[in-house]
Formats: sequence, structure tokens, C-alpha cells
Amino acid sequence: MLPDSLWRIIRIGSAGLVLAAAAAGLVLGDAWLWVAVEWSPPAFAGFYARGGFGTATVVALVVAALVKAALLWLILRAPAPGLLDRRARALRLLLYLAVAYALVLWFPIALLPDAVDAAFQLALWAAIDVLYLLVIRWRSRVLRAAAGAIFAVELAGMADDLLDELDLPELGSGGVVGLCLMLGGVAATLITLVGQRRDGRWSRGTQAAGWVSVGVYVLVIPLNVRFAMIPSGGDLAIPVLMDALGLVSTVWIAATARELPTEGRPADLPPARRRVIRVAAAAVALLPVIAMIHPEQTPHFAYTGWSANCYDRPSFGDLKPAERDAAFLCRARNTDGGVPPMFPDSLSDQQVLAYGRALCRTKDREEQEAILTRAGSARPAWGADPWDLVYVCPEIVGATHPELLRSTAETKAANDAYVAERNAECRDPWPRTKGVVQATANYFLFADGDPGYLVYDPQDEAADEAAERATDKSFDDSALIGVAGSAVLVGHVEDVADLCLTVKAFRTPPPRRTAGWDQVDEVPVVSRSGRLIVPEMGEGGEVGAGAPMPNLAIAGKGRYRVRVHVRVGELGEEHLIVVFPGASRKRLKLRP
Repeated sequence: MLPDSLWRIIRIGSAGLVLAAAAAGLVLGDAWLWVAVEWSPPAFAGFYARGGFGTATVVALVVAALVKAALLWLILRAPAPGLLDRRARALRLLLYLAVAYALVLWFPIALLPDAVDAAFQLALWAAIDVLYLLVIRWRSRVLRAAAGAIFAVELAGMADDLLDELDLPELGSGGVVGLCLMLGGVAATLITLVGQRRDGRWSRGTQAAGWVSVGVYVLVIPLNVRFAMIPSGGDLAIPVLMDALGLVSTVWIAATARELPTEGRPADLPPARRRVIRVAAAAVALLPVIAMIHPEQTPHFAYTGWSANCYDRPSFGDLKPAERDAAFLCRARNTDGGVPPMFPDSLSDQQVLAYGRALCRTKDREEQEAILTRAGSARPAWGADPWDLVYVCPEIVGATHPELLRSTAETKAANDAYVAERNAECRDPWPRTKGVVQATANYFLFADGDPGYLVYDPQDEAADEAAERATDKSFDDSALIGVAGSAVLVGHVEDVADLCLTVKAFRTPPPRRTAGWDQVDEVPVVSRSGRLIVPEMGEGGEVGAGAPMPNLAIAGKGRYRVRVHVRVGELGEEHLIVVFPGASRKRLKLRP
């Protein structure tokens, strides 16, 4: 065992080195200050704060240096003299190994694969927990059994981390299981503190360090959640201070190892030191509450554009009144597609909602732009859309856009009714000649213009390429129809959003029926899979046939002819598609 004088030199040297290095870091720059206080490579500083440290981070690093120097002074105290049996000696060595890992060994081990680190931690604490059960005088079989069960949960959490690093199935597949494993460490500390108190060997100062370490663990959870939700922008003050406070658990582990041979309860601490310990414990207990309290001018963020609750986009009619403000906040801070949000992060929820209601009362885009400019929006010229504003002022938006007040079910029912109504307006233009398969429906195009619709083989390996080439040819040739392999693109004459479409398939060429049609063309197409279809409007879609369309390749794989009839009359634009087997590759213009 090292003599007390050497331990004193180590304590003075270590604490003094931290303070001197921190002072030098203030002069030499952020990277040196980071290394001096955080004991990690300067590259880490560049990763966390690429634009340099802010004033708050520099102050936090200086405070952290003082805290770490004080905690190092407590950690590096000489072990208490006294005899130790084989188990207690092994426990002391392992506890000091854990202290060495927390102070210096973590970095060389971090250079190895993460699975090595996880395996080392699991092996180390499995041995320590077993020795805790054997060395601590629990004075109760029930308490010892409870400690064993809690230690098992702690080790299961470490094993879960190891399985994760090895890409093996994890233990914590459910949320409850994962939470239990996460809390296993703090529960193990609590049960160990109970055992230390019943044993009587450990001083009040050691037990106080253990209780403060539990408080630090509880403090880390809300602060991590709070400061992970809002980007720090290079401000690392809170993480730096949390890292410094994390050494409290190392103080407790070192004190536990140091006082192992002490027999009987140590003398009480002086009153002044007991008061300091009580103040420290009270501060740790209150810090989580204080950290969550902010002045009135500090923005409060219940929802951001990337919050979990914002991924769903419910319709207005699906939400309860109390949920509508949150839906607007999600949309107002949405950054999908890399676009800037409607409002900046400097505004609180209450301010965003107030600006949203002001936007509802505007008369034109100019007034909206003025309000958004005043709010500091990065895109004021875009204004605000009624489908976003309906959540904060349904009575105003609903007066001009009643469809936005519907629920998902109501919207679907209205859309289905509209499609059925449009389909009912279309009639078979060749009713006396029945195809082997046929269908009549309204074909919906994009409202802002669509080149037309396809008759194609969707299972052809080159289906997308064929469709693209057919579309290009319809433009290149200034023709109504573009043909490319397994795809035929049929354009429309007028600038329409929908048209009436009838498709019929025959086993043999039907009579050429050109009377009453403005244009009739016949082109070749090939089906490589035995399918030829016209796209249908999918669930929630806006483009496609409004009713099921049959497979027009009734003879299976092979070559077909597609005869396209087009006219514009009282019913609007009508199309008749006739498909039948045919080996000819000629393109015919039958009318005009």
C-alpha cells in the first residue's frame, strides 16, 4: 500500500494539474480548455461546437474545472488501514479499477470496438455485484435476496447494451422492459446504500456521496430531454456541468473501497461538514425542478416540426378541441423537404398561436406577409394556407372552406361520392358491341395539367422507361399518342382535369368505327407479362380511373393493337380504347 505522504502528493498534483491546465486553456484557446476540463481529445470539441465556444460554455468549463479538482481531491484519498479478507481485498481492487476506468481508462478502451467496452463493463460490474452480496453485512436474508434481484436487473441492462453492440436480438424489446433495464443502475445504487447503512462500516460522508450520485442520475434525465429537444447552437454549458457532476458517483465508489476495512460506525462528521452535505443534496434534488422553470420571455416548445406527435397529420374533424392548437404548432414549425418553418424557434407556443389567429383575420397575402415579417419568419412571402390555419380559427376558415372541417371518414365519403357522381356521368359510346372485358369510368388528371394516361404493361421490367419514352414521343411528334414498347401514352385534346374513358378488349379485330369521332388512331403495343391496363385511382389518390379497370391483354403475352377514339362534345372529352391481338407494328391514322 502506498504511504499517506505519497497519496497526498498525488492528490495535490492531480487537483493542481486540472486547475493549471484549465488556466492555460483560457489562454491557449477552446481546444486546450476542452482537453484540460473534459479529459478528451480536442477533436471532440470541434465536433460538438464547430463554430467555437460561447461565453456560457467557457464559464461552464471553468466552473467544471473547479468542481472536478475538488472531486479529485476526495477521490484520491489514501485507503483506510486495516486487515482485509480475500473477498474484501478483491472487492477493493475491482472498485479502484472502476475508479480508474471512470478517470482515465475509458479513453484507451473507447479506441477499441464498442462491444469490447460493453463486455468489459459487464464483466467488471458482475464481479463487483457478486462481491457486494458477499462482503456487505446485509443483516437480512430478504434484503440480500432483493439486492441480488436488483443487481441482476442492472447486469441485464448491461448485457442488453452488449447484445446491441454485437447486433444480436436485445432483451429490451418493449418500452416497459427498456425502462426497467435503464433504471436498474440507480436501483442497484439505492440498495447498496441501504446495505452500507445496515453494515455500519461506511461513514455518513460516503453514504451522502452515494445519495448525491443518485440525485445526479435523476437530474441527468430531465436535462437530457430538455436540452436535446432544442438545438444548443454550440452552447455546451449544461452537458459540461452534467459531466463534472457525474464524478460524484466515482467519489462514492472510491470512498466505498477506501473504508472497507473499517470496523464499527465511524465518528460523526463535524457539524459544518454535515451542513455542507445537506446543502449539496438539497441542491441536487431541486436542480431538476429549477432547470425546467423559465422566465416568461423564454420560448416554450410543446411541439416542434420533428416531434414524435407531429408525424401523424390528422384531419381537423378527427381532433378534439384541446388537440387543435398542437396540430397547428406542428405545421407552423414543419421543415419537411428542407423548407424553413413558418415561424422561427425564438417564438414560444403562445406567440405562434397568437400570430396564427392574427393571420386568420387578414384579407389578402400582403397582410399575411406583413404579419409573418413582424414575427421573424424566414418565408413571409409564402403567407399561410387555410388548411394550416383551420386548426386555430375553424369558424373563419370553415366559412369559405367547409371541406377542411371534415374528418378523415367524412372526407373519404365525400370523395367517394364525387367519384361515383363523375363516373355516372360517363356512358359507353359503343353500347351495342360488347368486349370480352370492358369498363367505363371517369379518368381524373392532374388539375394543373397532365400529358394524358397510359395503356401499358405494369409488370414489364422496363415499364418505367417505356412510359417515359412514350411520353417524350407524344411531345416530340406533336401527336396525341406516344408509343414505346410496352407503353402507349394517350393525350387529351382540351385542357381538362378529367375525361370519360371506355376500354374494351376483343379476341379479333372489331369493325373500324370512325363515325362520330374527331380522331381515331391505331398503334402497336407489346405485353411481356400478359397484362395491359389503364392506371386506377388508388386509395387517397388524385389521378387515375375512378372505377376498376380490366386487364386488356386477354390473349396473354404477345403483341396487341390499340385503337384510340377521341371526341369532344356535350359530355366533354370522351375516349374509347379498343385493344385486340395483332402482330402489325404499323401506326395507322384512321380519322381524320
